[in-house]
Amino acid sequence: MTRSERQELLDKGLLLPLMEEFYTIQGEGFHKGTAAYFVRIGGCDVGCHWCDVKESWLPELHPATKAVDIAENAAKYSRTIVVTGGEPLMWDMGPLTKELKDKGLQIHIETSGAYKLTGIWDWICLSPKKNKLPTEEVYAKAHELKCIVYNKDDFRFAEEQAAKINDDCILYLQPEWSKRDKMMPQIVDYVMKNPKWKVSLQTHKYLNIP
Repeated sequence: MTRSERQELLDKGLLLPLMEEFYTIQGEGFHKGTAAYFVRIGGCDVGCHWCDVKESWLPELHPATKAVDIAENAAKYSRTIVVTGGEPLMWDMGPLTKELKDKGLQIHIETSGAYKLTGIWDWICLSPKKNKLPTEEVYAKAHELKCIVYNKDDFRFAEEQAAKINDDCILYLQPEWSKRDKMMPQIVDYVMKNPKWKVSLQTHKYLNIP
């Protein structure tokens, strides 16, 4: 396969830069505590300085893998598939989600929402970032809004994002892991004063699982 042929397949979403895939317990947000198969797609230019998977940023570091093969493998492990990144919406998610849906699977995505929403999703977890704001379409379709709290200004940003989201979206505040001891008391206090929000924790890190 030539480089141009490979790029064409990547552009169409028929190939995806697959960083890793694993079966584990969902640690965050609405579905925390449930078993799911995670598919981590490489590539992200949002550039959060506190990102805990910076190795996902460069797509060329990860093998270009057929969407049909990713779906075939995922179906062996779980009925719930979580597509994450990186930023998976940098790629056309149509081919992958079609393959997964054809197998009768539930498909979730974790995204910053900064790119066009492609694919068929049963659950959209929107985690907006200041560096590159979400599209209007994903605000309208998100099932949960998960705002990461690194410092006090993130409460202001979270409220700005909550004002744009649809009425059925569930609102979560989650401490950035390295700042959890400092920010958690502030998050608890904020949620108690503003009960439209819920607290989200990275419970998988407390459990010492992926």
